[in-house]
Amino acid sequence: MKEFEFLEKKYFDNSVQEYLIVAGIILFGLLVLRLFRKIILKRLAKWAASTETSVDDIVVNSLEKFVLPILNIALIYYAIIYLNLSEKVTKYMGYAITAIIAYFIIRIATSSVQQLLHSYVLKQENGEQKIKQINGIIIVINVVIWAVGLLFLFHNLGYNVTAIVAGLGIGGIAIALAAQNILGDLFNYFVIFFDQPFEIGDFIVVDDKKGAIEYIGVKTTRIRSLSGEQLIIPNSDLTNSRVHNFKRLESRRTVFTFGIVYNTPIEKIRAVPGLIKQIVEEQSNAKFDRAHFASYGSFSLNYEVVYFVVSPEYNEFMDIQQTINFRIFEEFKKREIEFAYPTQTLLMNKLVE
Repeated sequence: MKEFEFLEKKYFDNSVQEYLIVAGIILFGLLVLRLFRKIILKRLAKWAASTETSVDDIVVNSLEKFVLPILNIALIYYAIIYLNLSEKVTKYMGYAITAIIAYFIIRIATSSVQQLLHSYVLKQENGEQKIKQINGIIIVINVVIWAVGLLFLFHNLGYNVTAIVAGLGIGGIAIALAAQNILGDLFNYFVIFFDQPFEIGDFIVVDDKKGAIEYIGVKTTRIRSLSGEQLIIPNSDLTNSRVHNFKRLESRRTVFTFGIVYNTPIEKIRAVPGLIKQIVEEQSNAKFDRAHFASYGSFSLNYEVVYFVVSPEYNEFMDIQQTINFRIFEEFKKREIEFAYPTQTLLMNKLVE
């Protein structure tokens, strides 16, 4: 029929009818994918949000952000190749679709790993603070995933991947030899992250350095010292040192001694251990252990006292110790018990002629 003759007209080796068929396939496919996103994917997202596991949330998120774009692009590509295209155009379109799909697959992998790590860290104690620690790991993982993904892409594009891998291997050895310290710090960063000898906020002592952890990086860890300055210590130094972590301290044991003068009455000497016990037990976070008349000194009667402070906070420990010292001083003064200090007594005998 003459009214449909225009459908037979050809432009660039394809008829109008073929162009309309391709357009119809694309429009119908995009409509189906849109309905899938609005109805099915939306319901899947609600279901995933109601479950305890985070894996289904990651799957649904990947479907929406990456799989649907891949399906859209693949739909358009396979609809277009229905047309009669030149060999050169088909070849470059194949390269383009391979690169685009490879990009989205790599993004699925990097995004999934990142979300899994975030989910794993958030379930731990002080998870919000630990999120900062995984940034370095995510960077390293992303580099590895992108490197592997690009190798597969070049292989699919027809390049000789073996030569590339061999070149990277030689270059990697040279880089490793030139950056042994950096790679050592990077490896020890993984040790710190997974073994968790300390975390952000912990108060630690390393050799003669002490302070609170502020940041754990890929190469260094930053500590805020008691005097205020920031200490930057390589991760290798930390993992090779003996680290005292006071944040995980459940209680602090305190031992102290004092002496009273020799001319103290025996009743007061006997009463001192009980008095010390009473003073220590007045403190809510202090646990009395023992108090003994321990020894005779050169100028004093020596007592030894042991108690525990059930708190990891250093400031609270010092507050309790200070209060106990004040109370001992007050009670001794009230009972006229004198503290001893270094003295010498000279006994003079009068000569009788």
